[in-house]
Amino acid sequence: MTAPVTESPDILGESLLDPEHRSAVLEQQIGSISPVDLARLTTILATFGRHGLNIALRNGAFVAASPQDRVPRAAAVAIRRSFVDLGPAFLKLGQFIASSPGLFPEVVSDECRKLLEDVPPEPAEKIRDVIERSFDAPIDALFDEFDNEPVAAASIAQVHQARLHDGRKVAVKIRRPRLGVRIEQDLRLLKVLAFGLQRAGAIGQAANPPAIVKDFASTLRTEIDFNNEAAHMIEFGRNLRSNGRHDRVVVPEAIEGMYNERVLVMTFIEGRSVAEIAAAGTEGYDVEGLLRAGVRAWFESVFVHGFFHGDVHAGNLFITDDDKVAFLDFGIMGRLDERIRHVMQSTIWALLSRSDFSGVADALLQLNAASGPIDPRVVMADVEALAGPIIEQPLAEISYGEVFSQLIQVATKHKIRMPAELVLVAKQLVYFERYAKDVAPDYKILSDTELWRL
Repeated sequence: MTAPVTESPDILGESLLDPEHRSAVLEQQIGSISPVDLARLTTILATFGRHGLNIALRNGAFVAASPQDRVPRAAAVAIRRSFVDLGPAFLKLGQFIASSPGLFPEVVSDECRKLLEDVPPEPAEKIRDVIERSFDAPIDALFDEFDNEPVAAASIAQVHQARLHDGRKVAVKIRRPRLGVRIEQDLRLLKVLAFGLQRAGAIGQAANPPAIVKDFASTLRTEIDFNNEAAHMIEFGRNLRSNGRHDRVVVPEAIEGMYNERVLVMTFIEGRSVAEIAAAGTEGYDVEGLLRAGVRAWFESVFVHGFFHGDVHAGNLFITDDDKVAFLDFGIMGRLDERIRHVMQSTIWALLSRSDFSGVADALLQLNAASGPIDPRVVMADVEALAGPIIEQPLAEISYGEVFSQLIQVATKHKIRMPAELVLVAKQLVYFERYAKDVAPDYKILSDTELWRL
């Protein structure tokens, strides 16, 4: 997800196919499925059925006609359990749902947040084999020490601690074996399932499942190639070092010559995640000061550099042992061109400083991304109805994430194609506000005057 916004897939309003064309496309998709894929598709559908999704959805739908519509809690649980059984691609889809404010019913997003937790690791012998094959060298030639016990394990990779022959302590991120093959198969089948959902009347018209899957697939393919992550890490760190203002912010460094598609070796960050600190207590940490430093660095990356971290969940934000804040995991990034950054700033200024709902509607329409005729007065009325109650609060109490989520809902209703990166921004704002509430309740993001100077 690092292409310019003008080229990025939109996930809220691609031109809808007429019903006959949708049926033809679906038949073409199904007709092209190989016997192996058909067997996997049968497994997928059987898994959803085994967890009772078909029963739970009798009074609801997987993607509701609008993001606010209700979905039975039993359906959300069935979806989450099915994703666990179906493996990496579906686990990542669940995480995508969990961190996409305004796109999915809240009960589904909340249930899928449970998928952000660590998953069981691969055996050490398989991981060592991936490393040796990737570098065409034995482990002992690559590292002076290599710890077989992982320090973290997630759906697509796990991380081990090691020491180079020159004495440097490093983190080694290894992609799970045969992951690429399994993910590509499931992405093909998710595309088929998405076209099937698109035929389901209001569901397809409002949510556009094929476009959501298209965006998800693009993001996931980028994320599983660690060459991309190394490049992202280097660029993000260079941007933050460019003005010398972020001495409390740390970015790992990729070790030159020691990363490829499946393995990434980087400097090791000593510390604890925000999630760990929130659970164990903040005593002994300047959490508020460090969170403020992290938020300022991230906002600068959005509005000044146009290249920002797109996955700052609580496991990817660390408080280091030397009292700094570290960003980890650069697989998902967002890139915003100058035009879109200007639209965002205009929207925030119009909404928060002047309660100018007409200005907000104009900013949305500046995207030139509507799939049909739009009445600006109706857009303005919808913005006021959804966002008005939020901005009536004192400035310090307003939620950036909630405001963006409401604007996304307005765009969805009017079939305005929002660039995927704007949704990615909203996701991270929700994360930061959640951290402030959990570990630094006195830090009010909108009261931080430094952010208004960007």
